[in-house]
Amino acid sequence: MSTNQTMTKAQAGRAKRQLRSASPALTLTAALLGFAIITLDASVVNVALPAIGTELKSGLSGLQWVVDAYTLAFAALMLSTGAFADRAGASRAFGAGIAVFTLASAACGGAPNLAMLIGARVVQGAAAAVVLPASLALVRQAYPDAARRARAVAVWAAGGSVAVALGPVAGGALTTAWDWRWIFFVNLPVGALALLLLLRTPRSQSQPAPLDVPGQLTAVVALAALTFAVIEGGTTGLVALAVAILAGVAFKWIETRQAHPVVPLGLFRSRNVRVAVAAGAACSVAFYGVVFLFSLFFQQVQGRSALSAGLMFLPMTGLISVTNILSGKLAGRYGARLPMLLGQWLAVAGLLLLLSVDTSTPSAAVAVLLVPTALGCALTVPPLTATMMEAVPPERAGLAAGVLNSARQVAGGLAIAVFGALVGRGFEAGMRWGLAVSAVLFTTTAVATLRLRRPAGSS
Repeated sequence: MSTNQTMTKAQAGRAKRQLRSASPALTLTAALLGFAIITLDASVVNVALPAIGTELKSGLSGLQWVVDAYTLAFAALMLSTGAFADRAGASRAFGAGIAVFTLASAACGGAPNLAMLIGARVVQGAAAAVVLPASLALVRQAYPDAARRARAVAVWAAGGSVAVALGPVAGGALTTAWDWRWIFFVNLPVGALALLLLLRTPRSQSQPAPLDVPGQLTAVVALAALTFAVIEGGTTGLVALAVAILAGVAFKWIETRQAHPVVPLGLFRSRNVRVAVAAGAACSVAFYGVVFLFSLFFQQVQGRSALSAGLMFLPMTGLISVTNILSGKLAGRYGARLPMLLGQWLAVAGLLLLLSVDTSTPSAAVAVLLVPTALGCALTVPPLTATMMEAVPPERAGLAAGVLNSARQVAGGLAIAVFGALVGRGFEAGMRWGLAVSAVLFTTTAVATLRLRRPAGSS
């Protein structure tokens, strides 16, 4: 027997012993903690923006970058990080991602100025893009049995929903009780615990996975330049817009010639893929745009504290997990189209109701008016995700999930850029324009949903 064969058998034996000694529950907990903190950081910052602006002497455009630096790095790099996690191995990728995310959180919390904060947020977003696919891969690795794996993935997903619900409240509570910096410092013990639990996770095997570096780079340049153009405006904004267009053209040219493109453009030949991506983008525009607008409204217009503003979002976010479950049951019984239509039209109705809000509207009434939009988004997302997954071959499911989630994050980041530019010219008028844009987008995608091809999501 050759030395190589002996080493291979020894490695296989060690892997089996590791797997037997590992605790699936601890692996799931580590993955859930990682997914929860990266999800939390997408929304926890919004309520703290006025406090950040006051201490770091930033205007609205700087505060928009505090949110979008994270969101856009997360969205753009998520196109490639699934392949990176396969190449490095899920456990290594997850450990590296959590370690960098935790260190970047410390840098955010200790940032002496706005530039340092925005730079650290970019690093946070890049690390989060690695953690997301690696955490899900860890769950799949820990539960070989399909039934147990399905339950574990449901728990993992619920962790993200809870983090979304807690984001505004946690941001308000930490900012009011201590300081805005604690919305970042709170990640340190959670990240450390996730890394400790990872020690009980078996070492993942690396898999060959091609990386499309030119496509990824042009995607990053296009998205960053487009966001800069929207937020900054003026002459520099026009230059950035030209850069975004050139990078976008280069991206399309590269993707049509790559053997393994980061975004296979052929995916979009499917009508169901186009509808799912568009509806997902509309959900992100409405949800993240509304949280951004009304975080500022409650504090800067109505003069409420950060904690009070965060609590105003609790009726809106508290029902998301329950509605996700209801939506899944509806889709299982009636197909994806019905809950998608119900959700999108409910969101449109909620956005139209919010157009009536002005400075004299009681905060409690505004909190109630926020609920339909959130419930509409929560009804729409599970079936549109199922529609996307069913529209592609099984071997491309991971890639399709990355494209869908990246599109949603990009849409949320651009919504904050656009809505911030609108309210910068006059808050109430800008807020109404932002809500109207969201309602038009949802109306368009709801009409497109009527043309979903069956049996997308049908039982």
